[in-house]
This record gives sequence, structure tokens and C-alpha cells, in this order.
Amino acid sequence: TAVKGITWESPLQPAGQDEYGIYWVVDMQTGAENLNYIIHSGDVKDPGPDQTLEFNVRGREIWQIEGSANQYTTLEDAMAAFKAASLGNIQDSAKAFWLNENFLVWDAELSAGNEYFLNYSPTGELELTENGIQGGDALPLVYVGTVMRPELVERFPHLEGMSILKLMDDYVDMIPEVLRGQVAVSAMSGGLPKGATAIQAAGVLDALYAESASGVVLGAEFVGDAPTLRVWAPTATSVALRLFDDSTTADYESLPMDYDPVTGVWSITGESSWKNKFYLYDVEVFVRQEGAIVNNLVTDPYSFSLSLNSMRSQIVDLNDPALMPAGWDGASKPALEAFTDIVLYELHIRDFSVMDETVPADERGTFMAFTETESNGMKHLTELANAGVTHVHLLPAFDIATINEDKSAWESVDFAALGELAPDSPDQQAAVNAIRGADGFNWGYDPYHYTVPEGSYSTDPDGAQRILEFREMVQSLNENGLRVVMDVVYNHTNASGQSEKSVLDKIVPGYYYRLNNNGAVETSTCCQNTATENAMMRKLMIDSVLTWATAYKVDGFRFDLMGHHMVDDMVALREALDELTPAANGVDGSMVYVYGEGWNFGEVADNARGINATQLNMTGNRIGTFNDRIRDAVRGGSPFTDQREQGFATGLYTDPSEYTSIPAGAQLGTLLEQKDWIRITLAGNLVDYELVNAIGETVTGAEISYNGNPAAYAANPEENIVYVSAHDNETLFDAIQYKLPADATLEERVQTQSLALSIVAFSQGVPFFHAGSEILRSKSMDRDSYDSGDWFNALDWTLQDNGWGHGLPVEDKNGESWDVIGSYLGNPEIAPAPADMASSLELFEQWTSIRQSSPLFRLRTADQVKAQLTFLNTGPSQIPGVIAMSIVDDANNRVDMNYDRVVVLWNASPEETTFSTDGLGELSLHPLLKDGHNSQAAYSDGIFTLPARSTAVFVHENIIKQPTAAPDVEESPATPAANNTGYLLAGLAAIIAAVAAYFGLRKKK
Repeated sequence: TAVKGITWESPLQPAGQDEYGIYWVVDMQTGAENLNYIIHSGDVKDPGPDQTLEFNVRGREIWQIEGSANQYTTLEDAMAAFKAASLGNIQDSAKAFWLNENFLVWDAELSAGNEYFLNYSPTGELELTENGIQGGDALPLVYVGTVMRPELVERFPHLEGMSILKLMDDYVDMIPEVLRGQVAVSAMSGGLPKGATAIQAAGVLDALYAESASGVVLGAEFVGDAPTLRVWAPTATSVALRLFDDSTTADYESLPMDYDPVTGVWSITGESSWKNKFYLYDVEVFVRQEGAIVNNLVTDPYSFSLSLNSMRSQIVDLNDPALMPAGWDGASKPALEAFTDIVLYELHIRDFSVMDETVPADERGTFMAFTETESNGMKHLTELANAGVTHVHLLPAFDIATINEDKSAWESVDFAALGELAPDSPDQQAAVNAIRGADGFNWGYDPYHYTVPEGSYSTDPDGAQRILEFREMVQSLNENGLRVVMDVVYNHTNASGQSEKSVLDKIVPGYYYRLNNNGAVETSTCCQNTATENAMMRKLMIDSVLTWATAYKVDGFRFDLMGHHMVDDMVALREALDELTPAANGVDGSMVYVYGEGWNFGEVADNARGINATQLNMTGNRIGTFNDRIRDAVRGGSPFTDQREQGFATGLYTDPSEYTSIPAGAQLGTLLEQKDWIRITLAGNLVDYELVNAIGETVTGAEISYNGNPAAYAANPEENIVYVSAHDNETLFDAIQYKLPADATLEERVQTQSLALSIVAFSQGVPFFHAGSEILRSKSMDRDSYDSGDWFNALDWTLQDNGWGHGLPVEDKNGESWDVIGSYLGNPEIAPAPADMASSLELFEQWTSIRQSSPLFRLRTADQVKAQLTFLNTGPSQIPGVIAMSIVDDANNRVDMNYDRVVVLWNASPEETTFSTDGLGELSLHPLLKDGHNSQAAYSDGIFTLPARSTAVFVHENIIKQPTAAPDVEESPATPAANNTGYLLAGLAAIIAAVAAYFGLRKKK
């Protein structure tokens, strides 16, 4: 190689070695001003760009830290970079992981030739110098290679292959004290530092304390009149209780708490006078990011009550009669025999009543609105219950970080003034945007304290009134025929670290959160990801759920981003609920339903942190997961594609719109594939259900492809959450507005909405409906209304306003689509009138009433579905716009004393369609399907005539009307036992109730 005519032997040989390592000398011509060079490792295809060393600026040396691509031109710069890279100030970087009492791993290439140390300082005085870590003490570690033990790989799969260091048994007894200060690992060679980093210690904390702490009651526990407060804080050097007489006084009593070294729990027992007082914990603990021991004043993560805006925890007894509505202990639940009898209705607490003038003004947007049984909203919910809805799913109702509970500080928009603006104006969203964060609205997916009712939903957010009012809400809904589901968000919190609204990290820093390999909190959920694979975070989640189930009689839990938990977490929770009994706990935990979002993404994707609770991993666990297959097939596209893409219900191939991303020649094939997604969902989304697919092959549900994954993932119907709309993304009506051809009439749009909802209603599994979808709910095409205020979210139970035409939706989430959105909002021909909303409601109630009228729509086991449900009109020659499903009763194990067979047909095409088949016997329209567009369907001599965009239900009546003398229905391991008689009586009761509700007892608007 030559530089300015100077040549040297290639490759250049080392000139020597000093205390910093090997060095080379490049013999340059005297007077040269710079050197162009590349430092090349020899095993990298692209070594990077040429570098220039300018002697008159930087001197005559080049420094490179081992393992780094960066190059430095002074020793001082190199040493500074070394300190930052290797130690991260022992604050910003934690690349080592302490797994259990003996083993640590380090995300670095280590070798047996170095010395390794566990450095620790109880006072936080470790410092990296040119001579290595100084300050504190050190324990020797032994390098043992990179092959991790199988049990550790199972627990920490993301750490497999890292370098392993061992702490010898002689030092194990010192670990608890070591962990109560600053901790790091370091490598030395020849007396010089080779690297150092801080430590992530969740694994060893679990190894030391989890088993013994698992049975400890944390938070405030009353035994008699005396409360005991307990908090898990094994790394704290001290914990004191600050006790306040009320929620605002500055005066307090500071009381030291006792430490149990076996459990890691600090505790204190008080007097009866402590009841209803307020408190904080004063936790003295080392915080890595601060590099020091700090005193954190923090609320209790196991709080049951809080002061205004969660400034202090409150000592309350959840068994206090003063916090219970009259009759609470003896209250009964609406009947429920199996999870497949559930029909879910997803509702936001504030949306429900904030605009309802039949609710007292101070109760609007609160728990108490649900106790006003003569309000428009409660009449509507009762009507839905009479028509077959069984559970109200409430969006987050725990303590929310982003809503100011001081209602006197809230700002609001002028609804009357906004109502005068043009339907496609940007001015409404500008007014809403101006007060975002200062109003009383948020979806609430930002937890602060997991086990306290949200204060802004109470008429008095300062203290325990919220407990009483939440219970009154549950009791009222139960008395009006509805069970209650809570939307829970244990996968993240609003804040971590030393942030103002951080709780968990201020007590056990670095433990409760899922950290990356540098020690930073993962945020793939949107916020600060918790780590329920860590035992005490799992315990917090399960203890919280059990409190809601027993103390508040909540009947179900919907897990936000459930795929960010592990399967073991969810199974442990399911088992804990199953152990609850009416005699011991006041509730039947086996009938508390659990379901969630099984999405697979982020740092946990594809089992990277353990087997995570995704759709495909949850098979057979009695836990439901949301079925996006049917959502995408019915609506078209997905939340991640153009909103105008069509699906089965919205006219793909049968009524193509002006927009399409699918070439005309491919639309039929795509439609037939989507119909298979719908069929397998109608059949419970069972992995081993067999059907004839779009190309004529007999395949199982697991063999049908959904975007490269198995379409089916359920082992039994109750694991199938069937939905076409939810709080996320555009409402169903807004999606239909996008997707139908521009010339589609409003009537056709309403028919499409009804058809889509009927597919959900008649699927085997658990139907899930977004509140307001029955009345054409719109959010003015807002794709993400989590903070869009009441103007875009509130529900109108008078059916005068469905939310359409409230102006362009908020710009930051929707601005790129404003041109398209405006073209729809400004079209008066597709704006619903009250009569359209009423018609839609009537159709919805037909579907839910029909579902409740026959147990054939609610089969409990996979074997029943596989034996009794079949599809007609399948294969490559099928009529494109038609899906036809037949369900027959089992003559030897009857479940329906009224019908031998039900047949449901959907015609999504814009034209009347005929469909012929043999072997169905005599059929007649279902008795509840007597009026309106869908009732024009007919059947004669094996030929069905189906109106455009319609759903038709036909039945063959059971002439005998008696249960046959046959053995009981085989009990499903996934459902409570039920014999034939109970099943048939339930079916009879359901149809009587449905007919009575629909024809005689419906509360008209």
C-alpha cells in the first residue's frame, strides 16, 4: 500500500505493546499534513468510508476501543468513550443480568483470560476510573462460557448465548445486602479495565423472594379493626410510613416499618383510628439512573383508595358496610350457564351519559349514571339486555393518570356552537384540540393505580366515595340483567423511573418493568411496559384482578395487549379465578370470563421473552382472544391498510367501489378466501373444524391461511371473540361509509351495517359489539378517538344524532385523510336520520334475540360444532356474495326443544339472489324475523330467495318438543357441566324471554 509515494510491508506489522494494548506505527514522510486510512478488521465486507487524520488539528495518533467501530484521535477522547461505552456511568446502561443466586450473564464477548468482579456499594459510590471501578467492595466472579442451563433459557430466552459469570456459593449469603445498594460487574486484565456495566436484577430478586412473598397480603389488610400495611421492597435500605389525618393536611406522623428478610416485605400494624386516614411510603433506595441513594415519597401500588388526583393512598376496609350499597352482600347475578351464552357490549363510562339530559348533571359521565334506571341510557341498556346482550364491557375504570380529577379545572367546548358548523368543517376539531388534556375525557389506557376506581368517574374523587359508587354501578347493571366486564391494562403504566406519576419504580427500581439489553424500559405498548414474567409483577396483576372480582363483583376481564403477557401469567390468573367460590369468596370465579388482545409484536414477539399470550399460543386455555380474521374479512382491508378497501359485507367483487387496491381479476379470489375466514369464525374458529375451502379442498381451520398464519386458533368456541368493530379504529358505520361505492344509498349502507352485525351475532363463540354500533354510531370518521373529547365520542340515546358530520376529525390522527373524509362528511345523501338509527336498532335486537332463542347458536363444545354445523355454497363454484350455514340438533343429545335445524344465509351482493340446495327439509322464517327488509327472504322447494344485502334465518321446528331419552351432553373441559334438561330448559326460557321482549316488552324509544 502506498501513501504519497511511501510504501511499507503489507500487511503492516505491530510496532509494539504498551499498557493500552498493541499499537502500529505508520512511517509518514516528514511534513505530511494528513493521513487517509481505513482500520479494517478483515472479516467485514464493507469496512466503511475513508478516514482522515489531520496532524495540524488532531495530533498524530488514532485510538480505537476494542469492539467498537468508532475511532478517536486523542487518548483523552478514547478514554472518555471507553468509560461511557463500558460502564454507561453505571447509570445509563445495564448490560448484565443477575439470573439467580449463582449466575449472571453479560451482553459482551468475555473470555477466561480476564478477571471478573461483582462490584457493590451500599452508599452508591462506585466510579469507573482508568484503573477500573473504584469505591465500594467487590466479589470475584468466574467466567463459565456461554451455554446457559435449560431452566434459565426457558425463563430468560432473550439472554441465551450471552457470556455467563458465576458467583460462588461462599458469597450467596451476602446477596440480599449487596442488592440494597449500587451493583455492577467489571472485567480486568493485567490490572487494566476491560469493561464494566450496571446490572438488571429482576431474576435474582425472584429467586430470593418470590416464593416466600407469593402468599403475603400486600397493601392494607384489616384484621378486626386494626389495619396492617405491607409493601414489597427488598432493595430498600429503609421504609417509613407517613400517616396523614386527611387528604390535604401537611402534617404527618412518620413511622418506621419492619423488614422481613425472608419475604422482602416491609410492614406496620396500626390502630383502629387509622381507618380512612391517608398515607405515603418513604422509601430509601438506590436508583441507578440517579447514581445515588434517594428518598422516594410514593403511593402504595396496592392502594384501594386515593385522594384527589392520586396524591395519597387511603387506608380503607373494603369490607366496611359503609362502602357497600344496600343489599350488596345478598345481591344475585343475571343467569349465566356457559361462556358461549355471553354477548359483550363495549362501552366507555363517560360516553354513556355525558350527553344524557335525563341523568342529573352531577352524575353525567360517572358511575352513578348507571343507577338512574329511568334515564335514556339505562332504558337503552335494559332494552338490549332484554334482547340478549349479557355483559357490559367497560373501558378502563381504574385510576387513570391522564384525567385531572379536579372537575372545577375542566375546560369544555360549546356543543351548541359546534353543532351549527358545517359537517366537513375543520373548526370543530380545532376547538376540541385546543382543550385536549384539560377536559374530562380520555379512553384511560394509561394506568396509575390498578386497583382503585377512577376518581373522575365519581361524584367525589377525594377518597372512598368512588368505591361505593362503583359498587352501586355494578349492582344496578346486574339488577337490570347485565353482568360487568372491566377493561384492564396490566401490560404498561403511564410512567416509570423517577417520573412524577411513577409508582412501581420508586419502590423497587428496575424490577417491575421489561427492560431492553441496555436497561431502558421497553415502550412497544405505547407506554412503560411492565414485565409480568417477573413474579411480583404477576402477583400484583393477579391480586388486583381477584380484588375486582371479589370486592367489586366484576364478572369478566378484557386484557389490553394480552400478547405482552406470558401464557403462564394468564393461565395462573385463570386458575386463581377458578378457585373462587360463593361460599368462601362470595362469587363463582369459574364464571368470570377472561379474554384479551392476542397480538404478537414488540420485544415479546414470537416468544422472545417466553411463550407470550398470543392468539396461536392461547389455544385450549379457556381464555378468549379477539378474532381479527372475521373483522378484516367482513369490513375489508385491515387497520393498517387504506380505509376504502372492501370486504365481504362491503361489496368486494359483488359491488366494487371506485377505489381498489385489488386488481379486478384478483377480486373474486380474494373474496372467496375472505369468505373462508368468515366461515371458520362462524364455526367457532376451531383449529380442527373441517370445511371445503375456496379451491375445493377439505381443510381444517388451522390449514386456512390468514396473512401467512393459521386462520383458526381456538380449541373450543368460548376462545373465539367475534367482532367487526371496537373502540379502536373507525366505527363500523364510518368504515362502511368509506368502503361502499359512492352511489350506494343510505338505505344500502344501513343494510350493510345490519348484515355485518348479524355475522357476529350468529357466530359460535362470544359476540362482541361496540356500543352504539346498533344505532349507526359514528365518530365523524375519527380513526383514533382516545383523546378526541366528548364532541366526537359521546352517545345520544334519543337517536337524534349518531355522531356523523361532527366536522373533520382531529388533525394529528386523521389529517392525511382529510380530503377523502371531507368528501363523505359533506355529502348530505349519506347522513343518517333518526329513523335510520331506529331501524338499525330494531334489526340489531332481532339478531341478538334470535341468538338467544336457540342454543344451537351457542354450542358449548368443539365436538358439538364439528358434528352439527355445516356450510353450503362452498368451493370454487360457489355464489360469490352468499354464505350459507346449517346447524342441526343432535337427535341423541338434544339442546334445543324447539328447532331441529336452523339455517342462516347472508347475501352481501347488491342484487336479490337465489340459492338452491337439497336435503334441508321443511323450513320457515324464524318467528322473530317477521318485519322489514330481511323478512322478505323466502324458501320453497329447496330454493332460497335472498334480498340484496340481507340476512335470513330459517328454522325447522322440532315436532316432538320433548328431550329424547339420551345420555347427558358430554361435559366440555372448557365449560361448566350442564345436563340435557338444564340445556333444554335454558333454551325454552331464552326463546320465551326473547319473544316476549321483542313483541311485548320492548321499551320503545
